[in-house]
Amino acid sequence: MLLAAILAVFVIMLLALLRAFLGPGLYDRILAVNLFGTKTVLFIALLGFLSGHGYFLDIALLYALLNFVSIVGVLRFVEYQQQTQPKADKEEKL
Repeated sequence: MLLAAILAVFVIMLLALLRAFLGPGLYDRILAVNLFGTKTVLFIALLGFLSGHGYFLDIALLYALLNFVSIVGVLRFVEYQQQTQPKADKEEKL
């Protein structure tokens, strides 16, 4: 049963990567990368439980913090870039 859960999480990770590459907009791609990072945390935790090593949970928590900080940083960067663009460029992209 645990192997089925690991396989299901792996399939969801692949679908999230597909969405990240094919997403229609920038925010859809960022959301897909965030989903991939979240599922990676779950994947690491499941592998740690399957192998019986408790330190995998520490690695998963560290990766979750890194994922959160990086997504917030990317979103702040995108927000800053959109604020500094001239108004004519924004209208052309819409």
